[in-house]
Amino acid sequence: MAGDIIKVRDLRVSYGNRVVLDGVNISVKEGEIYTILGRSGSGKTTLMRAILMLERSEGIIEVMGVDLNKASNEDRERIKRYYGVMFQAASLFTSLTVGENVAVPLKESTKLDSNTVCEIVRFKLSLVGLDDDVYNLYPYELSGGMRKKAALARALVLDPKIIFLDEPTSGLDPVSADDFDRTIAELNKLLGITVVMITHDLDSFFGISNRACVIRDKKVLAEGSPYDIMHQDDEWLRKLFFGDRGKKFTQWNLR
Repeated sequence: MAGDIIKVRDLRVSYGNRVVLDGVNISVKEGEIYTILGRSGSGKTTLMRAILMLERSEGIIEVMGVDLNKASNEDRERIKRYYGVMFQAASLFTSLTVGENVAVPLKESTKLDSNTVCEIVRFKLSLVGLDDDVYNLYPYELSGGMRKKAALARALVLDPKIIFLDEPTSGLDPVSADDFDRTIAELNKLLGITVVMITHDLDSFFGISNRACVIRDKKVLAEGSPYDIMHQDDEWLRKLFFGDRGKKFTQWNLR
């Protein structure tokens, strides 16, 4: 893999007197699938939002060589154009068709004519494995897995270099979750796109993650491969990996 595309050093995020992250350090390599783990309320989403420039923070957040906390507004906006984001609930506009939803970033950020926008949207939908007939459907007419894929197509529509996924398989049945993971892995391989995702899905963690970090007590407890993370001496991780739900994954990975 190439060098670091994201470097976070001594990151601190607080809300008034409540400190959420304090001294966080992570490195995301270009072209990898990187997972952020941690118990509920540990600050996983806050870390992602800080990198997305949606939270005020102290410390260094360097993306593609630019320190976001010292960058000019022009440089911050330039970096934002390299981002694609898929939030946990897909966050599609219910009053818009799938095609219109995916087209939103193009209409906001470009001056392309309607025919070109339509062609790009249809291509992005096909790229994530959705048939052309979903173009004119509304989000409520789609299955959960299809809504997630439509949101993924929207995240990809501006050809980002990094996509951020917040619990991408949450709420999906096992078959749909497996299909979504395969889609992410294929896009990562085909496009060379860097993926940063928050997940508790051990199928995703062991199946497609290259590296990961664990947020614990406002800091990074560990960073490394799924195998490295699995063997950390931490009570919550032991319950996650070696509890009844996790045994099938850890037993397979210990072979």
